[in-house]
Order: sequence, then C-alpha cells, then structure tokens
Amino acid sequence: MNRCQGTWGRRDFVRTGMLGLTSFGLADLLQSQSYATPNALRGKSMIVLWLWGGPSHMETFDLKPEAPSEYRGEFQPIATNVPGIEISEHLPLLAQQADKFALIRSLHHDSPGHVNSTHTMLTGYVGAEIENPPFQPKYPDMRAVISRVAGPRSSQLPTHVAMPYTKYFGTAYLGNHLEPLVIATDPNTDKFSVSGLAVESSLRPRFTERLDLLTQFDRYRRDLDASGSMQSLDHFQQEAASILTGDAARQAFDIQAEPAEIRDRYGRNSIGQRCLLARRLVEAGVRLVTVDFSTVTGQKAFSWDDHASVWNIFEQMKIRLPVLDQVVSALIHDLYERQLQDDVLLVVMGEMSHTPRLSNFNGQPGREHWGQTMSVLLAGGGLRMGQAVGATSFKGDEPAVRPLTPNDLLATFYHTLGVPLDLSFRNFAGRPTLILPTGSPIEELI
Repeated sequence: MNRCQGTWGRRDFVRTGMLGLTSFGLADLLQSQSYATPNALRGKSMIVLWLWGGPSHMETFDLKPEAPSEYRGEFQPIATNVPGIEISEHLPLLAQQADKFALIRSLHHDSPGHVNSTHTMLTGYVGAEIENPPFQPKYPDMRAVISRVAGPRSSQLPTHVAMPYTKYFGTAYLGNHLEPLVIATDPNTDKFSVSGLAVESSLRPRFTERLDLLTQFDRYRRDLDASGSMQSLDHFQQEAASILTGDAARQAFDIQAEPAEIRDRYGRNSIGQRCLLARRLVEAGVRLVTVDFSTVTGQKAFSWDDHASVWNIFEQMKIRLPVLDQVVSALIHDLYERQLQDDVLLVVMGEMSHTPRLSNFNGQPGREHWGQTMSVLLAGGGLRMGQAVGATSFKGDEPAVRPLTPNDLLATFYHTLGVPLDLSFRNFAGRPTLILPTGSPIEELI
C-alpha cells in the first residue's frame, strides 16, 4: 500500500533537513545575488509559514455552522474584531487581530495529491504526482523565483533561510545555487547556534590572511580564464567572506538576545522560536524566510493531513490550532509594533485543504484530500487588511464568490515583492518560459 506523502516519518524529515544543510556551501548560496534586479538591496521581505499536509478550511478560517452535520464538524466559529468575519473558536488571539490580516477564502485547484498540489500552488504550473524523493518541481517555485529576481536585501545576509527544511523546493532550470540556507537545529534549545555562519573575532586576522593567499593563488587561473567564471567565483567567495567576517548574520541569529517575555509570547517550542527567529531575520535584512509548521508536542504526525484512517481530526486540531494561534498572532503583533507591516508580507498556507464532507474510519472522523476550496491568511506587505476575499458555498465545497486560483495568489506575491509578472527564463530546452502562465494580482488586496 502506498503511504500518503503527507504523513512522512521522522527519518524522512531528518534526511531532508540534512540534505538541505549540507548540499551547498555559503558561496554557492550567494550566487543568486548575481541574478538580482538593480534595486535588489531594497524592497520587501516575506515570511511563509507552511502548513504542510493541507489545513482544513472547515476547522480554521471558513467554518460552516449551518451546514449539515456530515460537513460542519465539531468546532464553532467566533466573531473577530472585524464585523462579519468569523474564524475558529480555537483561534481566539487571531480573532482579536482580524483588522491586521486578510483571508482568501475562495482559492481552488484540481490537484489531488501533496506533491502535485505543492507544484500547482508554488509554481503556477499543474504538476504530476511523483512517487519517490526528491519530488523536485519541473518549474521553479516562487521561492526560487523571488530569490533570483528580488535577490538579497543585505550583502551580509543570505537571501533565503528555511527552517527546519523546505519540502518539495525546486529551482528547476534556474539553478541549484538558489537553494536556501537550511537551519535544521532547534532555536528553542539553550545551546542553539548556527555553525559555519561566522568566524570568531580572534580568528578573523588569520582568516583574512588565508583569503588573501587564496586570492593570490587564483590570480594566475583567473588570468587564463577567458570565460570570466573564475572572477564570478571570486566574487561569490568574497561575499561569503563578508558574511563570515561580519556581525550582521551572527546578531540576526542570536535569538538569546530577545527578551524573555517576547520569547514567551511566541511560545517556548520549536515552531514558536522559529517564527520569532524569522521575524529577527527579515528585520535584519533577509529577503525570504520559510518556516515549516511541523512537530507539536502531542501531535501524532508531522503534518495537517487529517485522514480518518490516520487519526481523529478534531483531537489533532485541538493540539495544533492553539500553537498556530499563538505564533501567527505574535508575528502579526510584532510586524505592527515594529512598523514592519508595509515591508514584510506574512503568508500562512498549505498546499491544499481537506474535504468539506467528513469521512469516517472505524468511528474516527477525518477529512480527505481537497483543493477545490481552501483558505490562506496574509498579513502586512503593504496590502489591504481587515477583509475576507471571496466566499464558499454554505457547505464549503465550492467557491461561491470571487473564485481565485493559485496563479492569482502567486501574482499577488510577485507584485508585492516587485517581481515582474511577464518575466520569463529559458527552460532546460532553451525555450523562454514565463514564471506564471496565467494569473493576476488580487485587486482587493493591492
């Protein structure tokens, strides 16, 4: 029997995280800067909290209390501070901040599996379901596009940081140099540090001497190199050295510098502290941070893939939703308190939702794969907040108002971060290929 890809085991995640951590050096990661637009060192940042497995809209942001019992589930909606917008009773902190976020409730696609749904949501091209790792997309996903086009915001910080891994990430024909810097270690531990990101101050003179020696050694090879590739490599090495010998990266990752009350507000758990670290990184100048909402104490698996045959959806939601409520409300609070709401776009999303109609396995309730109706939360980015865009039917099973596609969502992301929507790159066959074949920014938001 084929296991659903949404319910990966611990070994799969450890392997994925370690591959991301060891596949590329710092100089390799920095090659993406050479493709950035001229205004790359300005512009906005983005935090993506990825709810892998597919969060059910019926238990989170689009409850249907008037639907038949086989649809509506156990949870009740509660009012928010924006009249007419209701969300789950297990998200009370977010209910007090609805004026500071926007919900997209009419998003839909036809991809049925985790892999092809992720491909559809993050590339704008419908993908095929792949049975075996590494599940890399055929087209560059939005994280690779943003890294290449928007580029770094600081010469002393990486462009894209992923914690603790980036599932189904793919640069495709844009090149592996756009891989993120993966931080697999847990910032909730007392001894958290990011190895290899800085050189101790006492060792910097010797480090500089060795860089000078390397430069002298390579000079002869550069003189013989007609293609100029050696000069590019030297440039990337020098920028990597700038990060290693500077203090910006070390300070940004120093989560111990945060006051205890702020760390408590995010939650003393791996997800909470990764979200706090994400805020620190974008505030320091990282362009893009992706955080995978994975392990929660008491949770039975590493996903939101709530099949009835796997576990009780309502029991697991009662474990996950308070954590989601805490970390997202803390991020939104900080974006506004620190005047970052115009400069940082926060996105909370997964690759799909789950069926509006409940399923049952030996008396255990659950929901199955479903992309035809799903919800996404956005905050900041200079977009218009305090609204719900689109609506679904009274049973939550189809868009009823303002149907939107993943391409519209991606177009909104690109528009916000200054990525031209008509941009194309040559694919592996050498043919110009648009970053988005269709889609328009969501007018209600911009």
